[in-house]
Amino acid sequence: MREVVLDTETTGLSPNNGDRLVEIGCIELINHIATNESFHCYLNPQRDMPAEAEAIHGLSSSFLLDKPLFSDVVDDFLNFIGDSPMVIHNASFDMGFINSELKIAGREPLPLSQSVDTVSLARERYPGSPASLDALCRRFQIDNSHRTLHGALLDAELLAEVYLELKGGRQPDLALQASQGAARLSEVQPERVFRQARDHRPSEAEEAAHALLLKRIAQPLWNS
Repeated sequence: MREVVLDTETTGLSPNNGDRLVEIGCIELINHIATNESFHCYLNPQRDMPAEAEAIHGLSSSFLLDKPLFSDVVDDFLNFIGDSPMVIHNASFDMGFINSELKIAGREPLPLSQSVDTVSLARERYPGSPASLDALCRRFQIDNSHRTLHGALLDAELLAEVYLELKGGRQPDLALQASQGAARLSEVQPERVFRQARDHRPSEAEEAAHALLLKRIAQPLWNS
């Protein structure tokens, strides 16, 4: 099963107010495990960068000035996503920006039903507990000490680990349980007593009885 963990950085909180995407980071999962396949790009938002947004992700207008437009990378992005479910932390936020950019590029929107919202998963599993990415990293003891600023690819990598834990985790004790079970099995194995193989050769009486039986068979096939 293929899934794509996705995160974005933006110039603000709402595309309806003219805010744009400035970074997309995607990680491929196969059976909930990250592969080496990823998609990452910075984008020129064609507008200024508010100071409060730059304080969050550290991406300045001057840094993004020579980066591609979303329309320049849209085909590569859509090819990477394909029809795979997208694992997103607060999916409605990121999907709103992605579909806004797709509209500007003259493309069809992606359905929200294609996304898996890890905020909802966390709130269902831990009702009343904080559901931010940092809070979930602390809960699952995932090291995010290198996350001094938000970054789409880094956050996607952390979210991939959080998602695995939300889906049941790696269960590292399984190997220990298996080895313990094998040890217990070896303890109850009965001691095997060696027995000499029995001689299966027919006796003289059995050979004589067999010869007599053959004489009684009329027109045997082996004589035709």
